[in-house]
Amino acid sequence: MHQIEAEFSFAAAHRLPRYNGKCFNLHGHNYRFQVVLRGEPDPYSGIFVDFGDVEKIVKEHVLDRVDHTNLNDSIENPTAENIATWMWHHLEGKLPGLVEIRLWEVPTSCVVYRGPHGKW
Repeated sequence: MHQIEAEFSFAAAHRLPRYNGKCFNLHGHNYRFQVVLRGEPDPYSGIFVDFGDVEKIVKEHVLDRVDHTNLNDSIENPTAENIATWMWHHLEGKLPGLVEIRLWEVPTSCVVYRGPHGKW
């Protein structure tokens, strides 16, 4: 079994309407996220998944929808947890062997989502 981790970034604004604190106000982040894929390489090519294909899929289904946007326009209550879940639902079935999404709102803390049936 092999594991591939691909990293991406985007900038976006959001506010947390259900939170009583400074994040209630509109503000922005430079987000960083990773998609984690697991699978076996093809016996002939030796490749599990083409990195270029991963980039195209993530760009089409996530980055083009969130980069330089107000996340509240597309994600209800866009907490880090809800953004990671939203990403999962937009990538599930499109990325082979998707097992995990890691999302950083700030450089020191991230949320990890392993799908609705993820194992720890």
